[in-house]
Amino acid sequence: MSEDSNSAILDPISNVTEGCRLPVLMINGEDWRKSGHSTLAEVISIKDLEDKKLFYVHYIDYNKRLDEWVDEDRLDLRKIQYPRRDLASSTTTGLNTPKKTLTGATNSRPSSPGLTNPDPITGPSVLAALQQKQQKIKKRKLDHNEEEDGRRASIGSLGGSIGSSIGGSIGSLGDIEIPPLTPLTPLTPLTPQQTVPRQTGSLATHSDDHAITRIKNMKMIELGKYRIKPWYFSPYPQEITNLDCIYICEYCLKYRKSRKCLERHLHKCPFKHPPGNEIYRKGSVSFFELDGRKNKLYAQNLCLLAKLFLDHKTLYYDTDPFLFYVMTECDMRGYHIVGYFSKEKESSEDYNVACILTLPPYQRKGYGKLLIEFSYELSKFEGKTGSPEKPLSDLGLLSYRSYWKQTILEILIALKPQEGQEKPQLTINEICEQTSIKKEDVISTLTNLELINYYRGQYILTLNKELVESHRKVMERRKIRIDSKYLHWTPKDWAKRGKW
Repeated sequence: MSEDSNSAILDPISNVTEGCRLPVLMINGEDWRKSGHSTLAEVISIKDLEDKKLFYVHYIDYNKRLDEWVDEDRLDLRKIQYPRRDLASSTTTGLNTPKKTLTGATNSRPSSPGLTNPDPITGPSVLAALQQKQQKIKKRKLDHNEEEDGRRASIGSLGGSIGSSIGGSIGSLGDIEIPPLTPLTPLTPLTPQQTVPRQTGSLATHSDDHAITRIKNMKMIELGKYRIKPWYFSPYPQEITNLDCIYICEYCLKYRKSRKCLERHLHKCPFKHPPGNEIYRKGSVSFFELDGRKNKLYAQNLCLLAKLFLDHKTLYYDTDPFLFYVMTECDMRGYHIVGYFSKEKESSEDYNVACILTLPPYQRKGYGKLLIEFSYELSKFEGKTGSPEKPLSDLGLLSYRSYWKQTILEILIALKPQEGQEKPQLTINEICEQTSIKKEDVISTLTNLELINYYRGQYILTLNKELVESHRKVMERRKIRIDSKYLHWTPKDWAKRGKW
């Protein structure tokens, strides 16, 4: 037996490699040494120090914000699961774990097994290959067109049968409109906008995670009077990410290496509030509107800060197509950032929010719903319905569902019957007009609440006493609301490119 084999047996920690899974003790979890229970985790990266090794782990079925560096004392080396080689290129970590990527120069497509002895690259061979490729493309287009014609014919016949069997009964109801069924949408060809994430803008939906973005690169930030531990990776300059703490000016969001540098900056910083126009103020809460083109540096710093707490977006530095609405709290020292949301100047999908974030020190205080309510208040001023850009983060989805529920229930409970009516009547479109919530979101909320029922040939909304009582208690705790009287804002027609 070789010396390396002996060292592996004597030192089981050497068996832990990147990509393997094993039980890991979470700080707030159960200790497998005492309870026998453990949290399965995947080793993302390994760092060798002078006297020990550190392992960056992702806890399976947990959010990536809980990923952390651990030492070998928190690893259960008795149950190591090594990754299968045939699955090395596929997703191996469930829902929340990023795809394992191979380092080095790799081709975007797998190599063809039949090309072991390629032909020499000459003029005739290249011409022949090009002609063969063109013939294949033409044949593929012909087959695709024939297949699409057959699909359209089948969809047309199926859509007619669905419309005749369901549309007639819904048309006679009138009170509630149900969106048309689309069971065959996967057959329709996807547009480039659907298949490829937007590569412009401040924060865009990402497709694949690169190896470097899977690991948190910052230990701590200091923003105003708060020290905050980041949740995710953000592409700050590498020379400052190795520091124990990064100091950020809460007014202009510029970052500094030390508190002394920040203090010198604060003496020279011309801002005591975000740049832009203050369009809302009630009490200590204010909203500022920023143009991503006019306030580019602040917008980019804001996106860098937001990326520390948003994992479902990828940061880009083109902020021109976006407006930013920054919520602040005011005191004697100035206006302190609480959260923000951004929206596209021109949205073809009627999105009224692109990214939304409440900073961790201000979470669970009602500010998240205040940001959402303000975005819909702007949509009311614009005279149209809106919806947040997908995908939403886990916390964002919970906040939106809660806001939709409270807003719709508030309208339904306050609704009174008109003269000559036994019970009040309301349509889905009327709910959308009063709230500026998109129809699909209204219907999904009513469906999740199980309020829609079919009774005597028509759809009705039923509210039980328990639901009404729980809503009343929730609204009593919701102290801060948006008052449209304090909003001084006029929507712009961004379709005229000269206003950019």
